[in-house]
This record gives sequence, C-alpha cells and structure tokens, in this order.
Amino acid sequence: MPKIRIFIKAIMFTAIFGYSTLIHAQQRAYKVPEFAKNWSRPGLHPDHIILNFGQDAATTASVTWRTSLEVGTSYAEIAIATGAPKFWRTAETFEAKTEILDASEVLDAQVISKYHSVTFKGLKPATLYAYRVGDGKIWSEWIQFKTAAVEEAPFSFLYVGDAQNYILELWSRLIREGYRRGPDASFIIHAGDMINNAHSERQWHEWYSAGGFIHSMVPSINVPGNHEYGSTSNENGERELSVQWNPQFTLPENGVEGLEETNYYIDHQGMRIVALNSLRKQEEQAVWLEKVLSNNPNKWTVVTYHYPLFSASAGRDNKELRDLWKPIFDKYKVDLALQGHDHAYARGRVEPVIAEGEENILDGLNKRDYTGTVYVVSVSGGKMYPLRPNAWEGWDAERDRAAENTQLVQVIDVNGDSLSYQSFTAAGELYDAFDLIKQPDGKPNRFIEKRAYALEPRRFDNTIAYEDQLPAEIEKEIAEKYSDFEIARVMIMDDEELHGYKVLLQNETQRKVLDVSFDGKILKEENL
Repeated sequence: MPKIRIFIKAIMFTAIFGYSTLIHAQQRAYKVPEFAKNWSRPGLHPDHIILNFGQDAATTASVTWRTSLEVGTSYAEIAIATGAPKFWRTAETFEAKTEILDASEVLDAQVISKYHSVTFKGLKPATLYAYRVGDGKIWSEWIQFKTAAVEEAPFSFLYVGDAQNYILELWSRLIREGYRRGPDASFIIHAGDMINNAHSERQWHEWYSAGGFIHSMVPSINVPGNHEYGSTSNENGERELSVQWNPQFTLPENGVEGLEETNYYIDHQGMRIVALNSLRKQEEQAVWLEKVLSNNPNKWTVVTYHYPLFSASAGRDNKELRDLWKPIFDKYKVDLALQGHDHAYARGRVEPVIAEGEENILDGLNKRDYTGTVYVVSVSGGKMYPLRPNAWEGWDAERDRAAENTQLVQVIDVNGDSLSYQSFTAAGELYDAFDLIKQPDGKPNRFIEKRAYALEPRRFDNTIAYEDQLPAEIEKEIAEKYSDFEIARVMIMDDEELHGYKVLLQNETQRKVLDVSFDGKILKEENL
C-alpha cells in the first residue's frame, strides 16, 4: 500500500507541474534524421510532379516530373474532370519534352535524371481538369486542378516564406496545415529558399515529399532565394542557380532575358502576380517592372521576391534594393509585397504616395485608414532569427505586427474590391489578419486592421525555447567558474561521444568548448 501511494503522488506531481524530475534533468537532444541510401534517387515511376501556371492562368498550365534514365518517351494526358469515373474517355495525350540533367559531378546533387514537361494550351477558363503523366505503361494517378476565370471572380491563394531547413521534418506540417486552411487555393507563392543547399538532390526530394500531392494539384509560383544559388564544386566557384531549378519548373519566360523562370508575371482572375529575382539583374528588372505595371489591366497587383525591402530580422537592411524598387511599387500602387529571407515574421505598410494633381484626394479622411503597399516577411520552415529591435524605424514605414520562433502560412482571399489576409501558425492558430478595400476615384486602399482577433505577440521569450539551454543551476556554476567568458551557445548531446551539454564560451580574445554531463560535471575543456 505505501508503494502505491508513492506512485500515485508521483503521477499527481507530473500532472500538476507538467514534467517529471527525470525529464527535467535530461533534456531532449536534437538528432539529425538519416535517410536511406538512394532515398532521393529517381525511378521508373514519375515523381516530383509539379504544376505551374502560364502567363494566362485561364488557358495555360504546365506539368513537370522526374524519372530515371531508363524511362523513354513520356506523355501527359488531360481531360475535363467530371463525376463519372471514366471521364478519361475524353482525354487528349501529349508527348512530353524531355531533358537529361547530368549533375553527377555537381556538389550535393550527384545524380543523373530525366525531367519531362508538357504545357497544356488552349484550356477552357474556370474549368476543372484532370491529368496524369507517365511513359504509356507506368502512370501517375489522375490529378485535378482548376483554371482561372477570364473575368474577376472570388479566389484564394497561399503564401509561404523560407522552408529551407528541417524540410521533411517540420515544413511538411506547415504546408499541409496551409492546404487544410485553404483547400480551394488557386496557387501557392513560394518566396525563395525552398531548400538550404542549392543543388542538393536530397533536400529537393525532401521538399517534394513534404508537400506531396499539394505540389501537383495547386500550381506553384516560385522565386529563387540566396540558397537557390551555390557553387557547383568544392572549389568555391561562382554561385549558380540550382541545377534542378529550370528542369523541374515550367514557369513563364516573359521576364528579363537571362532570368528565365526566375522573373516573370502571371495574370489570374483580376490579379497580376509579379515574380522578381532579387539576386540578379535588379536594375534590368526595374526597367521591365515599369513596363509590366504600366500596362496592367488587373484590379489587384501582388509582387513577390526573396530579399525584403523592409527586413524583419536584426542586422539586415536591403537599402539599395529598396531605393530601386519601392518607388516603382509606389507609382503603380502595388497592393501587396510578399517576401522571404528573414527567418521571422513582420507585416507593415507605407503611406500612400499621392500623385501630382491628387493632393486633396484624402481631404476629410482619417489617413490611418488608408495605406500604400503592405509589406510582409514570413517564414515557414524551422530555422528562426530574432526580430529587428527597433522595428522599421528610420525606413519611412510602420511595422504593425511581428513574430519570432513561429512557423506561419498565409491564406489570402480575393473577392471583388476586397482582399482579406490571414496568417496561421503551423498549429492552425490565427496570428495576423487585415483587409484591403479598393476605393473609387483613384483613392488609396482602405486598410482594416484585424490583429485584435489573433494570438498575443509571439517572441523567443514566451514560446518553447528555440536554442538548447542549460539548467539554471548548471549555468550559474559555469558562469561563476568562467567569469571572464560569456556562454555563447549550448548544444544538448546524446550520442556515443557525449551524454550531456557542449558549451561554447567566448570573450574578446578566446573561445573554448566544454563537455558537461547532464548532472553538471565538466568532463572536458578545449581551447579553440
């Protein structure tokens, strides 16, 4: 009987305080997932199937997929989807364009693949289609998507920032939550850094595996980030666009020459989406952007690119890019700028720019209720940075909402003169929201703030610890013993080498590493 009482008390202690002394004493160590040999290699069956819209999303869409070299001539079949299971009787068959990617000598790739693509042209607007891809014997499943309408009509889309790290582990839950929140999304904007190492076949395979059927059903609008550029060898040569990028995506080629499939625009149901490459030929794109926006018949305009004009994270400022592109955004009244790069969340806006002769356009109105371009930086993967401490001060912009240590996906609904923006955590919680309302007579967008309906602000200090941490008593002992040093970083280790903590200490002139057991004993000290 006494033993039973002790056991019951232990259970009550754990239930009340949320942890047991055993768990508290030995924190969980992060272990990098291992992948089976050849896990990311192509095979006879089509994989990496991805859908992209053409310039006119009402009539043109492209599908691209990957196979091994053994696969010969390949095809895509497409039919208007109906409720009848043999809708395929009306399908048309198109021979694929095939190219061989020999990346056997490329750093991190080391693969030879075939990429196949078909562009479906002359599609009927606002129509549900089904397609499949294969070599005539081995086929994918039938996959459905819907073309855009010619005229304005309600639709929604998703936007995500950097996936980059822990892609299969953590980005998978985020993109799937996004699909759950926006199952009817017309497309997904990926604002760069989809992977960490530009040419890594394994990481691209993680990205495709994490998104699964979403990539093949919901068209992607992709722009490259700095991590899509890298050297192809160990000799630290010139950073080149991911060798997989052009073979695996079939995006419009209506941008600046030399930036094919990284700079382009798409028209979708009353919205022009402009994709910019913020890493190459920025001035040439500024000239191109003037032309694209000066001849824009759409009600809404969204731009997407990687390097933010207004950074979220500390120590970052892309002033030259801001000085180059922002005046064009202002001049043509771009509604939304969707950005990546900074592994944090920030959403803010600039004052509307009033053209000559329109100085009295806001007379009698509350200027706080009207806005110029709304700028967003978001992160979807598991790598996190701290926010810029002074928000957007000194940049002639106001940051309205921010977050640290939070994976987010954005769902944006467009309906006539209204655009509704919502940002959700990977757990499905509303974190941010606002509406833009188009106004008559050339007035700036009306802005309706809705963050009051969302979660309290999230920061590193009120969320689960991002960095590994020492227990307070061990940290105190180390701080006292090495009073001339600061604790720069802690890593929890649980492998053959060490069951405990690796602690990096540093001051202005020295750095050293300590191996510390879980009970606080210093097992090893090494100067760096």
